[in-house]
Amino acid sequence: MSITLGLETSCDETGVGIVADGVLLGQALASSMDEHVRYGGVVPEVAARAHLESVTGVLRQALTDADLSLDQIDAIAVTSGPGLASSLHVGVSAAKAWALALNKPLYAVHHVAGHVAADTLEHGPLPERSIALIVSGGHSSLLMLGDLATDPIVHLGDTLDDAAGEAFDKVARLLGLPYPGGPSIQRAAESGDPRAVDLPRPLLGKVSERHRYAFSFSGLKSAVARHVQLAQRTGAPVRAEDVAASFQEAVVDVLVTKAVAACRDHDIDTLLIVGGVAANARLRSVAETRCRAAGVTLRVPAPRLCTDNGAMIAAIGDLVVRSDAKPSGLDFGADSSAPLDRSLLV
Repeated sequence: MSITLGLETSCDETGVGIVADGVLLGQALASSMDEHVRYGGVVPEVAARAHLESVTGVLRQALTDADLSLDQIDAIAVTSGPGLASSLHVGVSAAKAWALALNKPLYAVHHVAGHVAADTLEHGPLPERSIALIVSGGHSSLLMLGDLATDPIVHLGDTLDDAAGEAFDKVARLLGLPYPGGPSIQRAAESGDPRAVDLPRPLLGKVSERHRYAFSFSGLKSAVARHVQLAQRTGAPVRAEDVAASFQEAVVDVLVTKAVAACRDHDIDTLLIVGGVAANARLRSVAETRCRAAGVTLRVPAPRLCTDNGAMIAAIGDLVVRSDAKPSGLDFGADSSAPLDRSLLV
């Protein structure tokens, strides 16, 4: 049995996870979210400094959680992209130092592949073929997967502008709701009417084949802005709860409709929904209902595994190690815009 340690520092969470043969042995997480709230978004320099201050302590906490010592680790995986460049550099440098000091193999892995791998910690190995819907602050993609550790990752569609999570943040700001926008929108929507505001469903209906699985949420955000501005000009009341519920419903409708269509069109019966927005309760509920009706098996990790964490990087590292892939060595660097073609970046 090989024990893999994973390190995640792509944004504002410092995460370490430890996985062996698909089983999560321990993990720890430190977030600098509270330091970014006053700015209304993540400040790269603040995030990088927080990683520097947290990474050693988080490593110790994860080892304690797993009841392991550092010399029992067999391999190390680290997010080398994509993400905030300054944050990635902290993680890559720390992982290289640990690998060099322990004389252990090091693997540079893709952050989004880690989100997909997180599901295996809860639901076991992936089937031979599956569709993955990635929804987070920086990514909205529909992917066709084979063997996650070894096969190329096929992009069916990606975001053309704002990702889903980014749109949640921007709409929350328009409505005067606190950052981060995802949880704020969900809380407000719980007491709102999702039919109160007629909002568009971007790139649904008659679209070109090129955009069949693509996403675009910038126009939806703008529609919310126009609704709020019109109400302000006319003196009409703006009930944030109704706008939030209507916006959330539009985003969920687009995401689930396209994901289920991708499964049907490619004769694939398993859909994964992963990434930070996958923690959204309404998305999970609608996806479950529509997948059941379509005969599609839905796999969504627990909310704690949807947001950025070290367990997901340990999970993809574990899969890569067990595939007998060649280690990345120590010469690679952080790649803030790394394309998602394969799980192992170097």
